[in-house]
Amino acid sequence: MSDTTASLRRKIDSAGDLQSVVRTMKALAASNIGQYEQSVLALSDYYRTVELGLCVCFREIESGAVRPEQSVRTARTAVGAIVFGSDQGLVGQFNEVVADYAIRTLAAQPGNLQVWAVGERVHSRLADAGLPLSGLFAVPNSVKAITPLVGRILVESGVIQFASPPIQTGATDEMRANPTQVAELHLFYNRPKSGAVYEPVSQRLLPLDENWRRRLAELPWPTANLPEVIGDGTTTLRALISEYLFVSLFRACAESLASENASRLAAMERADKNIEELLENFHAAFNRLRQSGIDEELFDVISGYEALSKAKKPRRSE
Repeated sequence: MSDTTASLRRKIDSAGDLQSVVRTMKALAASNIGQYEQSVLALSDYYRTVELGLCVCFREIESGAVRPEQSVRTARTAVGAIVFGSDQGLVGQFNEVVADYAIRTLAAQPGNLQVWAVGERVHSRLADAGLPLSGLFAVPNSVKAITPLVGRILVESGVIQFASPPIQTGATDEMRANPTQVAELHLFYNRPKSGAVYEPVSQRLLPLDENWRRRLAELPWPTANLPEVIGDGTTTLRALISEYLFVSLFRACAESLASENASRLAAMERADKNIEELLENFHAAFNRLRQSGIDEELFDVISGYEALSKAKKPRRSE
C-alpha cells in the first residue's frame, strides 16, 4: 500500500516526538554520568583516610601488637559474589557483559557459592545460567540511595559479621541466630572507560590481599606526627575493614551506575542517529510525493487549457 502525504506527515510527526524523547533521555543520562563520577572522586579522599588508618593497624600487626582474628572456613562459610547490573532497559549489552563475565569467573570458584544480584535484569541472566542466587537488590536511582543499598548488602550477605562487631539494625531473627559467614567476597561490575565505553571488572574484597596489606604497611606517614592505635587494636582494625568494605562497595556501585548511564547514552545516540536518518527518508518521500501531486495538477491544468483553447479556436472557411 503506497503512502499518502497525510500518512507520511503522521509518520514524520511521530518520529519527531520520539526523537524529542530520545534527546531528553540523552540529556538525563549525561547528567547522571556526571553525578556518579563526581561521587567517586569525592569518595577518594575518604578512601585515602581509611587506607592511612589501615596502614597504622597493619604496622601494629607486623610488630605483633595487634592480633587480628583469622577467618576459618567451616560448613557455614561461603564464597560470596555481588554482581551489579541494571533494572531498566535501553542500556545495550550492559547486563549481558557483566553477567557473562561473572559466570565465567565464578565457574572456577570451588566451595559453597552465594551470589547476590543488584538489578532485576542481571538477576534473570544469572538465574538462567544456574548460579545459586541468595538475594536481589534494587538498583539505586541517585547517589543518596547508594549508602542504604551498601548497608543492606553488608548485612544481608553476612560480610558485616566478618568485618566488625555484630550490627543488629536491619537483621532478621533468623540472620542473628544463624548468620552466614562469608570467607571470600568478590565484586563484579562494569567500570567506565574513556567516552561511552565500559569494561567488566572484578575485585576480591575478602580475604584482604596480602600484597595490598604489605604495601599499606610500608606507606610513609604524610606528617611528622607519628600515629598510634588507641584502645583495642583489633576493634579498630575491624572497624576500619568495615569502612574499607563500605567504600569499596559504594565505589563499585557508583562506577556501575556511571557505566549504565554511559551505555544508555550510547544507545540513545544511536537511536537519535537512526531517527534522524528515518526522518530524512520520510521528508524525501514526502517531498517526492508532494512534487508528484503538484506535477499532476499542473499537467491537468495545462491539458485543460489546451483542450479549451482548441474548442474556442474558430474554424477556417473552405
